[in-house]
Amino acid sequence: MNAENDLIKLYSGRILSLAGDIPLTDRLESPQVTVKKRSPLCGSTVTVDLVMEEGRVAQFGQDVKACALGQASASIVGAHVIGRTADEITKARDELKAMLTADGPVPSAPFEDYEVLLPARDFRNRHASIMLALEATAEAMEQVAA
Repeated sequence: MNAENDLIKLYSGRILSLAGDIPLTDRLESPQVTVKKRSPLCGSTVTVDLVMEEGRVAQFGQDVKACALGQASASIVGAHVIGRTADEITKARDELKAMLTADGPVPSAPFEDYEVLLPARDFRNRHASIMLALEATAEAMEQVAA
């Protein structure tokens, strides 16, 4: 199988479905914090607005300008972020990074949908875009805590 076929396989129907239906894409009017992360390699960006209450995500909005893989990642975050603690988001970020770069397992529940991005392990140039949504969310939560 050649690299072009591998890339076509990477953009599966499930990834494209996630990318086409990203939850929580309305920006918040009064966020506690806004964090914008950019992948220098591809130019993808994710901007996250966040409100925390009692140590959990109460409100979340995101603006996603990324490839289909980055969009799929943001879709997974958007589907599961409400009610999460900073520890849960940091754990998901670290597990996703290990999955992509160190043959680690798929992130634990509720972020197990990242299994769809297992084929991206072989495409290091896509990793930064995939990581953006969780990195921006984790950084926003750190800023609120500070």
